[in-house]
Amino acid sequence: MDEIEAYRALILENIEYDFIRQDYGLYSSDLDEIVEIMVETVCARRKYTRVAGSDFPHEVVKSRLLKLNGEHIRFVMNCMKENTTKIRNIKQYLLTALFNAPTTIGNYYSSLVNHDMYGSP
Repeated sequence: MDEIEAYRALILENIEYDFIRQDYGLYSSDLDEIVEIMVETVCARRKYTRVAGSDFPHEVVKSRLLKLNGEHIRFVMNCMKENTTKIRNIKQYLLTALFNAPTTIGNYYSSLVNHDMYGSP
């Protein structure tokens, strides 16, 4: 149990939990669910973790989740708010979004800027 609490504390610090909670007051339960998915996944004892239908070495998934910061969490939460499709397995969907956040955040914001700038004089 000490290991779980230690990882929870590390994750809360890494993602700047208190600041995000202030920004997303109405969605604080969503934030708490994200934290719990991260803690559960990081603390799992397995060789592989399935993300987006592919099995990754658990240590790779764990490492990537422990490197997430507040900007990544805001990105995932904003994407979730904009989603309009039905999600059958929300836990797997969130894990995939969290795992991919560091590799997709830049292109996501670039595409938003390109969209907003399209046709501007």
